[in-house]
Amino acid sequence: MTPLDSVILGIIEGITEFLPISSTGHLILASELLNIPPSAFLSSFQIAIQLGAIGAVVFLYWKSFLDLNFLKKLFVAFLPTGLVGFLVYPYVKGFLLGNSMVVVASLFIGGVVLIIFELIHKERPESLEGAKEITYRQALLVGLFQSIAIIPGVSRSAATIIGGLVAGMRRVAIVEFSFLLAVPTMIAATGYDLLKSADTFATDDFGLLAIGFVTAFIVALLSMRFLLQIVRRYSFIPFGIYRIVLAIVFFFIVLY
Repeated sequence: MTPLDSVILGIIEGITEFLPISSTGHLILASELLNIPPSAFLSSFQIAIQLGAIGAVVFLYWKSFLDLNFLKKLFVAFLPTGLVGFLVYPYVKGFLLGNSMVVVASLFIGGVVLIIFELIHKERPESLEGAKEITYRQALLVGLFQSIAIIPGVSRSAATIIGGLVAGMRRVAIVEFSFLLAVPTMIAATGYDLLKSADTFATDDFGLLAIGFVTAFIVALLSMRFLLQIVRRYSFIPFGIYRIVLAIVFFFIVLY
């Protein structure tokens, strides 16, 4: 991997992390197009670089992390993913990360689900307006949906957004909660992976991680504002269509 590869992947991560189109899936597919050889470091990079985008959440929403009651709800929402991730981490990193067929299938199926859900879902008048109003039951339900996103290509954002809408939250509220839930989720995922893998990195690898981290942070600041503007005006159907088209294109260009 070169520094330019790291910048490109950082841009892709910053754009896709908070959109319901799977940042991990895009990183895996982009790595193939860039002809980056599969390696343990590349798998770790695809996990750790997401922490750069998560830094943008802390930068914009730092006050939310001073609210102890809200932090408890975030912890409840994080628990399912934390438990599932801990149990299946070796399988995910060893077999799913880097598996383009899994990503393509997840992108396609997820796109279909997103479109169907949008067509049948009706927002209730009593739906929660703000992320901090979420109940513990709703937080747990969102967390259960997020745990499905351990499969590359599913999209953590898409899973939590659908979970929040099922739980009775308004679009802006669940998107903001999804932003905030990403913080403990990705800190845990990155920290656990680095604990397992950091001693295998070469000195230059840490420099590549730093480049990707900073790039993702800057780009994510812009993509978060974009997504909030989109959900106030439109449905998620265009994202579902994009996922399906991307899956088909990559299937025929990369896998067929």
